[in-house]
Parts: sequence; structure tokens; C-alpha cells
Amino acid sequence: QVQLVESGGGSVQAGGSLRLSCAVSGLSIASACVAWFRHPPGKEREGVAAIYVLESVTYYHDSVKGRFTISQDNARNTVDLQMNNLKPEDSAMYYCAAPLSGFCPAVLATLRSVGPRQSDFYFWGQGTQVTVSS
Repeated sequence: QVQLVESGGGSVQAGGSLRLSCAVSGLSIASACVAWFRHPPGKEREGVAAIYVLESVTYYHDSVKGRFTISQDNARNTVDLQMNNLKPEDSAMYYCAAPLSGFCPAVLATLRSVGPRQSDFYFWGQGTQVTVSS
């Protein structure tokens, strides 16, 4: 059974930092692709960052480039999202997600071109809230 559990959310002032962590069980991230999505209030959920180490692919939404860094620790089977210089518009529920096992090659083209597509990701965590005050 695949489970993803996010942690690390909280409330910070603009310019601050948070580090989100996604603990994955039932699936080895060493051969998987994992993405972070966020769902701001009143807006649609969007892909923020993604990583697929086997293909040396990382993706960042334009709004977070230069501020967020996605990384993975294969020994701990976790995928982290370091968020620096946070802005109020980064406030959202953040989710990590992974496709069905073996499905990452099929989403690679989309991942490289437009980023993670929600419909390609089958397993989702429960989310962690990030609130950035001005």
C-alpha cells in the first residue's frame, strides 16, 4: 500500500523559509517521480515542483523558480521542498503526489514540457498548510 505523508507546513512572515517533507512508503522513490502541488484558497491546484532522478529531470513552476528547491533522499525515501523568500501568494495547502508504479516514463514528456499534470498522479498525501503573512 502506497502512502505519502507531508510535514513541515506552518505560518511564516514574508521573506521567511519553510522546508516541507514528503515521507513515502510502499514505493521506492529511487525509481519514481514525485511532485509537489499546491491549492491556494479560491484557486485551482497547480504543480509547483517535480523530480525524476532516473531521468535527471526537475521541474519548477515559474512563480517559484530561484526560491524553491526540490530534493530527494533515497535512504529515507523522502522528497523535500525547501521554500525560501516566501511570499503571501505562496499560501496554500501543499500536497505531494506520485504516479502508479512504473508510470513515470509515460509522464516524462509532460513533466518536461508543462510540468506535473494532476491526472497523471494517482497517490496523494493529505496535505500540509503553508501560510505566509505580509
